[in-house]
Amino acid sequence: MAKSEIAKLLPGYNCGECGQKSCRDFASVLVNVEWISKCPILQQEKFKGRVKQIEELLALDRSKDEEIIGVLDGLKADFSLAPLPGEPSCREDLHPFDISVVLNPGDVFRYRPLGCPVTHFAKVLKCSHGLATVHLVGPVHLLKGSPPPEDIGLCMVAGFEGVVRRGKVPEVGQTVKFLPEHCMMQKVHSGVIVHSEGRRVRIEGIDLKVW
Repeated sequence: MAKSEIAKLLPGYNCGECGQKSCRDFASVLVNVEWISKCPILQQEKFKGRVKQIEELLALDRSKDEEIIGVLDGLKADFSLAPLPGEPSCREDLHPFDISVVLNPGDVFRYRPLGCPVTHFAKVLKCSHGLATVHLVGPVHLLKGSPPPEDIGLCMVAGFEGVVRRGKVPEVGQTVKFLPEHCMMQKVHSGVIVHSEGRRVRIEGIDLKVW
């Protein structure tokens, strides 16, 4: 629950107008957006930004109780993984099986992840020691009427990076089942959390087989 974060956003006057003894007590019972109006201080113009933040935290709390189910396999995921702010998809780290492949930032190519039957299209953000960090971009060449990008064959997906949108934020070292929001098959993936900061996470040891 985000009660401690909500408490920090409340005015802190402890006036009791909401029916609770303190702002902290009010945060502990605040479960929906409508109840925010019980605090008359928050209705002041200077607190408008805080109200919006509280609404977002309440929405995140509700989302943690939702079941996240993969469409293809019907498996339950711990959380859904969304892109980092302003980015088109979650970041993926790919290792091409063809060692002759050379990728540079800005390159667009097609490939197939090991264990997935669907062809993917990606744009390179950076590449180091044979590992390319990419965004998925889809078959945009079809819209432009241009030739398809180079097919580099099978790739191993080494990692995902994004933001937990629905579900509980995992801890570092935890083995998780997650659903990448950009996955065309909406299939649950598994992996190990190697970094967690706020709602931003990095997952490695990726496997499409979820046990």
